[in-house]
Amino acid sequence: MDLLWRFLFGGLAVSVFALIGDGVRPRRFGGLFAAAPSVALATLALTVSRSGPALAAIEARSMVLSGLAFVLYACVVRRALARGRWPVWAVTLAALGIWGIGALAAGALLTAYDSLV
Repeated sequence: MDLLWRFLFGGLAVSVFALIGDGVRPRRFGGLFAAAPSVALATLALTVSRSGPALAAIEARSMVLSGLAFVLYACVVRRALARGRWPVWAVTLAALGIWGIGALAAGALLTAYDSLV
């Protein structure tokens, strides 16, 4: 039954965000609105229903901080590819390490903050 709710809520969220993405200019941003927000919302909704809002709040903070680490990744990739010195695969693989380090640092910050509170 849980799997059915995942499919239903996930499908609804993807459809809503796809409609939003269809109205965004430039068109290439439409995919961003169809994928990441819908998966995040489905995950948070299921977490709230299963484990309560406290765990969902922790997951939401983690998603935000991981998203900031992704922005760092995207900035590094954009800048490195603009120089044109390295192949795309090498830049993206190297920048994945930066994303991972950023996400781990965010996790460490959350853990330190939670231990203080």
